[in-house]
Amino acid sequence: MLSPSRPVLRVDGGVYALERALQRRGFAVVAGADEAGRGACAGPLVAAAVVLPDSKRAEIEGLTDSKLLTPATRDRIFDVVRATALAHAVVVIEPEEIDRRGLHVCNVAAMRRALAALTTRPAYVLTDGFPVDGLGVPNLAVWKGDQVAACVAAASVLAKVSRDRIMTQLDMVYPQYGFALHKGYSTAEHQAALTEHGPSPVHRRSYQNVARAERGRNGQRGVAELTASTGLRG
Repeated sequence: MLSPSRPVLRVDGGVYALERALQRRGFAVVAGADEAGRGACAGPLVAAAVVLPDSKRAEIEGLTDSKLLTPATRDRIFDVVRATALAHAVVVIEPEEIDRRGLHVCNVAAMRRALAALTTRPAYVLTDGFPVDGLGVPNLAVWKGDQVAACVAAASVLAKVSRDRIMTQLDMVYPQYGFALHKGYSTAEHQAALTEHGPSPVHRRSYQNVARAERGRNGQRGVAELTASTGLRG
């Protein structure tokens, strides 16, 4: 028996080419999954899954990796994806679970949970970078998937915008860290705030820079308590 031919990607298909090729091979419903916040040392990990319509008229102008878009464009595409997607889901993994289970385990679990939460069951799944097992349907991990597959790019926008909004809300609770500016990533300003104030409840204590700041803060507190108890002055 002859093996099925490989899907043919149109060179002019752009970010939709991979999905269209899969649909031509009989996979009518293609879902994409991606995450945001993997590299941050504070705040949650957020994953999203999206199934986009297969109509060319429903293609989203400017859709690509969320990191390549301006905040205003991300917000616009976020609204369009939510309004036009056949199904979409967002999952939030809190810092405590990341510390307990490990980042990679949580990364894969978050995408799996987002895909499981879709109200439309996909026939094929594309994920950004990392394979996700246990899906029950054919799937493919795509290197830089958020730049080459529209459904993955759409998921990256949902995850990124959702997480950025969470971090902006956390900035109002913990204004000393500047979460609204750096979104929990390890910038010089963030590290300086960590050193001065110690970690907040939403920092990931399994990260070396956070653990180091906590040890330093505890050391300063210990010296201060010893000084106060002995009546010594610096």
